[in-house]
Amino acid sequence: MGRYVNAMPRSANISNTDALVDPVRGTFPRDGRLPDLDSVGGLFPPTSGDPAFDPEMIRREVGRLVTVPEVNTGHHFLDLSIKTGLAFIDATFKGDHPKYGVKHYGDERHDAFPPTIIAAVDALTSWGLHSRAIRLFRYWLANFVNKDGTIHYYGPALSEYGQLLHTGVLLHERAGTEGWWDEGRPALARMAGYLMGLCATAERNHDLIPGVPEADISSGDPNNLSDSAHSEYNRYFHNSAWIARGLTRWAELMEMTGDRESTCLRVAADRLAQRTLAAIKDSWPADQREWWCSPQIEKAPAPSSLTASTCASYTNYRYWPELLSSRLLPRKLANKLVDARLSAGGQFCGMTRFQDHIDDWPLADYLYGLAVLGRKDDFLLSLYGHVAYHQAGEHLTAYEQVTLPPFKEMAPYCLPCQLVAARTASLLGHH
Repeated sequence: MGRYVNAMPRSANISNTDALVDPVRGTFPRDGRLPDLDSVGGLFPPTSGDPAFDPEMIRREVGRLVTVPEVNTGHHFLDLSIKTGLAFIDATFKGDHPKYGVKHYGDERHDAFPPTIIAAVDALTSWGLHSRAIRLFRYWLANFVNKDGTIHYYGPALSEYGQLLHTGVLLHERAGTEGWWDEGRPALARMAGYLMGLCATAERNHDLIPGVPEADISSGDPNNLSDSAHSEYNRYFHNSAWIARGLTRWAELMEMTGDRESTCLRVAADRLAQRTLAAIKDSWPADQREWWCSPQIEKAPAPSSLTASTCASYTNYRYWPELLSSRLLPRKLANKLVDARLSAGGQFCGMTRFQDHIDDWPLADYLYGLAVLGRKDDFLLSLYGHVAYHQAGEHLTAYEQVTLPPFKEMAPYCLPCQLVAARTASLLGHH
């Protein structure tokens, strides 16, 4: 599928994986120019690993794609990355039934993982593939939302409830209502009702909403948590921030459709957002030299770097990016999080560091945050680093995790990682 030309001169020690500051980022801007894909892609040998699907089958599906707008970023390899991601959706799903990835990520327990459907709907509707997005989202809502509004999954993060409401509003805005709204609206309303109940409890306690932040560290049952899991059942800022964002978006849609409950939704969301932002300001250091910003009210010990502990790594790769994408933070605090990532070992070649490797599946949240802040150079480096090295060089399979250089598959393919470019590359013209 082709590699790159015009590699950047190796004047800096770009292979220094121990550096707290991304060694590749330090080489830009070069001659006043922003990062470019050819230069970033020429820095290291291509990533190696197993293809998730038959590459020839994927090529045929890419050739059949008809998108609106046409995929035309100005760079063939980025265009191919977008189209490959879109083709991988149908290859990954079993009909309309979701799958997170392949190998052990194809196990049934992973099917309902909300980020899979969130990423798929966002990517498909970004490129006008509305009918497929409608079918997938309609199926997901019908099969994975319980009668009480909870998600039928072993460990949903609370942030994912807000993101699913946002996804429903996004689908309504981009594709309209035909083919899914009558059936899907009740399921989304049940989720909103569940979140309103959590907000009411938090309001009575003048508090944020406690819950697990990530399936990996959840037992899935807040009433039956082990001691180790219970330590993670805390008041995370990204959880409350995304609940507030999701309810606000849902309230906006309800106002458009004449629902009388929209005022109650908006009031609850506004109050939760205000309490969350106040708690963040109370928790984070005022001194700009102190980079560690706790992801929760419960004080998390300051690590020596963003790869020095499990908490630090999860904060770097998911909790902070989702807090950024929630748009709760004012500009100064949002930039503080980005600067912390960049100064404390949070990335390599724009990609997200997690302990001793790279894990980019939540990168779209970080890129959305960078776009809002107008940080074009950091946006480009992260997007280009991702497509150049989180994907295999020959067949463009995007793995959930890759090693630090030399880049190779560490954890199997997963769909949210494959769809980072398809979700965010359309923002290139809107910085």
